[in-house]
Amino acid sequence: MKLCELFGKGRTVFTCEVFPPKRTAPVDSIYKTLDGMKDIRFDAISVTFGAGGSTVNQSTQEIACLIENQYHTPAMAHLTCVAAGREEVDRILDQLKAGGVENILALRGDANPDYPPKTDFKYASELVAYIRERGDFGVSAACYPEGHLESPDLVSDVRRLKEKVDAGAQHLVSQLFFDNGDFFRFLERARIAGINVPIEAGIMPVLSAKSIQRMVSLCGASMPAKLTRILARYGDHPDALREAGVAYAIDQISDLIAGGVDGIHLYTMNNPDVARQIAGSIDAIRKI
Repeated sequence: MKLCELFGKGRTVFTCEVFPPKRTAPVDSIYKTLDGMKDIRFDAISVTFGAGGSTVNQSTQEIACLIENQYHTPAMAHLTCVAAGREEVDRILDQLKAGGVENILALRGDANPDYPPKTDFKYASELVAYIRERGDFGVSAACYPEGHLESPDLVSDVRRLKEKVDAGAQHLVSQLFFDNGDFFRFLERARIAGINVPIEAGIMPVLSAKSIQRMVSLCGASMPAKLTRILARYGDHPDALREAGVAYAIDQISDLIAGGVDGIHLYTMNNPDVARQIAGSIDAIRKI
């Protein structure tokens, strides 16, 4: 099933992201994560793509096919411009098609200093267009509620996003954010610009002060005063921070659903316990 077909059916779509194991770990270790989330029944599961290195990227395809065929859940394989040239994209698309994977998240990607970036596709919009021409895939793209770090302003950022949609992106997944006001203002800008495809809100629960500060520095997400207070109060107490971080994510999701968001995309960080806790807390509200 194409992911764009999940929307418009009277309930909030609920998807998630997992990432392949480290190169030193066997790919089979992903079973622990997927088995732990079986009872959640996500509408779809996306699988990240490494910034470089054939072992990581091959795992993306293997895991996506596993999700489709063993867990019977639509999978969305990430694919990046910096890590895949035209020949590699062709090979990956053939493998995904053979494995029954119909959905791809096309990204520019972050460069890995250990691997020189590929140059066949400069922008995600070019990769989107190529995939749409290459085969019958559902193609998704990323969006940035607070603007991409490299965009000069929010208007330019939305124009770039419109280029992705015009190139054939049928569904958008947002970067993480912690202030729902930022997302709703972005959504308004996108709709005014004529971007009418489904847009999922990307939510990452705060479980570690160190990891979330690293993520914020990489993507440029702002830290609301409420979240800053949580980190200051509980940052040195892992159990307390986890409880407060999960509660913050649940509060974000509840408000987003009340505001009529198309879908929620949960960044699970391969933590099935947290995913189950969040899913259980929003199960009733996402059906209304």
